[in-house]
Amino acid sequence: MHQTHKRKQVCDWKGNYMKQGTKGLKGNRDSEHRTPPIPIQNSWTFIRWVIFACVVGFLIGIIGAGFHHAILWVTRFRKAYTWIQFGLPIAGLAVVCLYQMCGMERDGGTNLVIVAVRDNAPIRLRMAPLIMVATTITHWFGGSSGREGAALQMGSAISAWVGRVIQLDDKDERIIKMCGMAAGFTALFGTPLAAAVFAMEVVSVGVMYYAAIFPCLLSALIALLTAGALGGHPEAFSITGVPTITFLVLLQVIALGILCAFVAMLFCWIFANIHHLYTRYLPNPYVRIVVGGSIMVGASLLLGTGDYNGAGMEVITRAFSGEAHPAAFVLKIVLTAVTLGAGFKGGEIVPAFFAGATFGCFYGKFLGLPASFSAGIGMAAVFCGVTNCPLTSILLAYELFGGVGLPLIALACAVSYMLSGYSGLYSAQKILYSKMRAEYIAE
Repeated sequence: MHQTHKRKQVCDWKGNYMKQGTKGLKGNRDSEHRTPPIPIQNSWTFIRWVIFACVVGFLIGIIGAGFHHAILWVTRFRKAYTWIQFGLPIAGLAVVCLYQMCGMERDGGTNLVIVAVRDNAPIRLRMAPLIMVATTITHWFGGSSGREGAALQMGSAISAWVGRVIQLDDKDERIIKMCGMAAGFTALFGTPLAAAVFAMEVVSVGVMYYAAIFPCLLSALIALLTAGALGGHPEAFSITGVPTITFLVLLQVIALGILCAFVAMLFCWIFANIHHLYTRYLPNPYVRIVVGGSIMVGASLLLGTGDYNGAGMEVITRAFSGEAHPAAFVLKIVLTAVTLGAGFKGGEIVPAFFAGATFGCFYGKFLGLPASFSAGIGMAAVFCGVTNCPLTSILLAYELFGGVGLPLIALACAVSYMLSGYSGLYSAQKILYSKMRAEYIAE
């Protein structure tokens, strides 16, 4: 009698039947050898991350709020006593000396944070107070820089220390560093959704660490509440004149997105080349920072305005009301590159906001778009181009603008991401997939 031979089937832990000998869910491991996760182990992992994320968010929320108030105080002082900017070169010497005394003269800044997450490289706790003090000095004496880059470094340094104290393993240390990045960004800027996704997206573009989404979100929200209780407040901008979506408006937004991609590439090119010039012709860090500080002082006197000192949040706010100088975006890019390339500390994110908002505000009207709406597009799209983080940029626009005009802003971000090339603000960032095709390009 003829018998029908059936291939033996096995059931994986989800209840899905698979043919014997087929590859399992991971590598070459057969599905019948996969050990199903035990629910109680999942529950314990969840509880652990609730505790860890709350601790990180609370600590960084407190420290971030203090940093926020320090930046506000020195900014008010600088505006009230403009003569203090003449001390920028001397203040720069103090910054270099401080880093050398602490053995951090080769500090990699945000690039070090990215490497620390991807490769689990060590981050010293001393990075947190150093970057906060140095950034406060930079803002106090009129250097052109942001603050969110400092927040990322501060948050990752503190969270890495927490990870060492509680003796996390290699994989969990990476996650807690991302929690610190998200909490630090949120404590200063008040955008927990964008901060959490940014921490996961910026390290390796094309691959996100989804295991970190819960702890990153929780730590960001705890930092938001903690900083808010201590006087911090989320940033927000009001957009007016959002057009109805039509075929013509789509073409106008795409055109502005293309221009923003070029601004993003210009931003990265200027930063890279000014850094190269400093390194080549002024290798001594003390000479370099004095020269950079002197250039910044001379530029402020020549321009006759303090718009380019510090972060420039007031200029961004004016852009959303329809006021922007045609050269403001390029001046901010150059002066921030001069400041940070010389050795002063701070961040590049708010300067990217500045460049995008002022560029969009002034040049968007030539495409027939309202100035305020164009400022919002420029701010989000240039940020997207320099960081290569489209999802973060869309969430950032949602949180900063309240969702106004979000589909069109998202379209401009997508255009900017696609056309802005494969460089970015952070040289340690890896772009793993092509921007043009569904193709893995990392070596």
